[in-house]
Amino acid sequence: MASSRTLVLAALLSFLSCYATVPSLASSDGFLKCLSAAIPKQLLYTQSSPSFTSVLVSSIRNPRLFTPTTVRPLVIVTPTNASHVQAAVVCGRQNDVRIRVRSGGHDYEGLSYRSVRPEVFAVVDLANLRSMRVDQKTATAWVDSGATLGELYYAISKASKQLAFPAGLCPTVGVGGHFSGGGFGMLLRKYGVAIDNVLDATLVDAKGRLLDKPAMGTDVFWAIRGGGGESFGIVLSWKVKLVAVPPTVTMFSVPKSVNEGAVDILTKWQEVAPALPDDLFIRVVVQKQVADFQSMYLGTCDTLLPLMSSRFPELGINRSHCKEMSWIQSVPYIYLGSTATVEDILNRTTSLDTFNKATSDYVRQAIPKDVWVQIFAWLAKPDAGLMITDPYGGKITLSATPFPHRGGVLYNIQYMNFWSAATDGSAQTKWLKDFYAFMGPYVSKNPRQAYVNYRDLDLGENVVVGNVTSYQAGKVWGEKYYKGNFQRLAMAKGEVDPSDYFRNEQSIPPLAASK
Repeated sequence: MASSRTLVLAALLSFLSCYATVPSLASSDGFLKCLSAAIPKQLLYTQSSPSFTSVLVSSIRNPRLFTPTTVRPLVIVTPTNASHVQAAVVCGRQNDVRIRVRSGGHDYEGLSYRSVRPEVFAVVDLANLRSMRVDQKTATAWVDSGATLGELYYAISKASKQLAFPAGLCPTVGVGGHFSGGGFGMLLRKYGVAIDNVLDATLVDAKGRLLDKPAMGTDVFWAIRGGGGESFGIVLSWKVKLVAVPPTVTMFSVPKSVNEGAVDILTKWQEVAPALPDDLFIRVVVQKQVADFQSMYLGTCDTLLPLMSSRFPELGINRSHCKEMSWIQSVPYIYLGSTATVEDILNRTTSLDTFNKATSDYVRQAIPKDVWVQIFAWLAKPDAGLMITDPYGGKITLSATPFPHRGGVLYNIQYMNFWSAATDGSAQTKWLKDFYAFMGPYVSKNPRQAYVNYRDLDLGENVVVGNVTSYQAGKVWGEKYYKGNFQRLAMAKGEVDPSDYFRNEQSIPPLAASK
């Protein structure tokens, strides 16, 4: 059976090589028959399958994006090897059915598993492709896109207690989507974003070919490292460079209320935090009338205390605030809480009880003290959300990847709001929209920058003209995420997927190179 499926895939690839554009005569039935000939049926979940909904919901993280009116996929493909992914792409091209790709399901607008507008599409869910190979001697690892960050961190820790990887805080986030947008966490200032540490990758392109770094070429390899998920193909695996961490890191979490001087401390933080030694990362979660200063220091409490005393005495850190632990222990501590264990980061499930909406900003000039007073007034309003600020500086200023938020950025802001099923969320989303408008004068401009992994469709959506995404319409949102790199990304898209097979509401449009 396996050999016959291999022959089917070879025939499909041969068929596709004869076509420059996507055929328009085929049907959904033809697509499903094509899949069934190349992929075991137990890996395919059509809408009539009893398990369809459970598989679809398995990594949906936000119930806002799963309602009775949500446009669902025709079929969910759960590949266990690269040939299944290749077959899904080839069958899709042959039958005019587009593919969306899900690794961890954390896309903030759910574009990895839903379509905003009516469309016939399939989902390739990479959850079964989650293997990892860690090489302690070379300090490298290969990791599949379907693995979670928690699984990657855990595997690294089993190989060495003094190796790590600089990526995000949330352990259930999928590697594929996270890397595709850049990816940052508590090691940001020491080692840059995740994608700065990627050495190689394997990609299934729009022709169904399986490409490594040399085969995909310089421009496409550049593009997949931060240019957003799904635009250029399906990245199956990544080779990453692991980074050194000391045996002991020191964590602290120090909340300061407005009455305890939070306004003055935040005003100082935004200038100090980006200029601190890159071993020290201090982020702030600001909610209601409290700013919680959360930190990781690559070293012991004995060396942290004099540094804080000299550079940021306003925070008042003392030995009682220090929590010394290994790097891998810091992962559950900072995100899941002080009682969580290292094994807890392997849990892939999340609750669907809480609805949310988010957006983002970048700050290049310190926000005045009087504006922080107004910010806390906004956060005190009924139905208010929160803001998370992450300092930049350090190694983040250097890069040769599409992630553009580098030199001159003081910090990133993520705005989020939450609600339950008991309300429709209109008051919470209005607060978010109004607060975002209020912040406009105090953040980056021309363009007002945003982080693609905090995707927000309110920044703009693609317009399809002649079955190809409009470059001019894409610039509206694209330059906010990528600044001047957007044009180069569009040219890379034009090179690897000129017919725009891989597309969604915020995918990179193809742009032909000038001749």
